[in-house]
Amino acid sequence: MKILLTNDDGVYSKGIEALYLALSEEHEVTVVAPETEQSAVGHAITWVSPLRIKTVNRNGHYFGYALNGTPADCVKIAVNELMDPPPEIVVSGINLGANVGVNVIYSGTVSAATEAAVLGVPSIAVSIDSFTPLTFSGATEFIPKLVIMVGKEGLPRGVCLNVNVPDLPADQIRGIRVTRQGNLKCIEKYDRRIDPRNNVYYWLANESIQQDESPDADSCALAKGYISVTPIHHDLTNYPMLEKLSGWRL
Repeated sequence: MKILLTNDDGVYSKGIEALYLALSEEHEVTVVAPETEQSAVGHAITWVSPLRIKTVNRNGHYFGYALNGTPADCVKIAVNELMDPPPEIVVSGINLGANVGVNVIYSGTVSAATEAAVLGVPSIAVSIDSFTPLTFSGATEFIPKLVIMVGKEGLPRGVCLNVNVPDLPADQIRGIRVTRQGNLKCIEKYDRRIDPRNNVYYWLANESIQQDESPDADSCALAKGYISVTPIHHDLTNYPMLEKLSGWRL
């Protein structure tokens, strides 16, 4: 298959390299990724500045394109300008850190996949449940299989798959669960600091997480050692409230 590979951790991340090596064995893979880390940029696109692209080598060999933009920018420019014909599927990752619950909204990794879905290209976002992973083997063994399945079965327009993988060797992962986006709650804390010029600044320091304990929730499956696969859609409309709101006589 003709695959576009992107991420939000940047073109030089270990996660995208691991996925490139796994997918390029059987597929034609084009890498278009941010030049620098773009974690938590959500679905932002570059509007008032020009986008510049350059080729990147890794380990002495051509690897792909680096863009001075966001993950969504990478997908847009790859589909519309760089790949002719356009990709058959877009894979975004491997992201460091899980993207479950409300984190899906903030994630540049998921937004790249969502952008592909908006453009009519089937897509997969993949994240690992660690910022210092022991291994990528669970993801690199599963994602090539999922790519083939998506190529065969297809996805509805506008829908992408959000995949989260435990930080475990492939042979220790308990299985795969199809899940919903859970109601993950994060309690965030800021570290208040003062710079040398006596100006106050804040750094998002840590957070405590209250995960959704429902068996069908993404975070619950992940915590129990399962790969979580969640179909998501960019339509944020709350349809029950839509009907109720129509009776408000606005």
